[in-house]
Amino acid sequence: MRECSFCKEEIGEGTGTMYVKRDGAVYFFCSSKCEKNMIKLGRVPRKVKWVKE
Repeated sequence: MRECSFCKEEIGEGTGTMYVKRDGAVYFFCSSKCEKNMIKLGRVPRKVKWVKE
């Protein structure tokens, strides 16, 4: 099981999205909501209320 890079929720096998940056950093996301908040909007997970600590 993988963990979402934004909300720290577990991602089941065969689901989610893997995002690879040019510098080689790999991010896993459980949903497009998490992906957009981190990549496009540049939000910090600890400042978003719906994210698990």
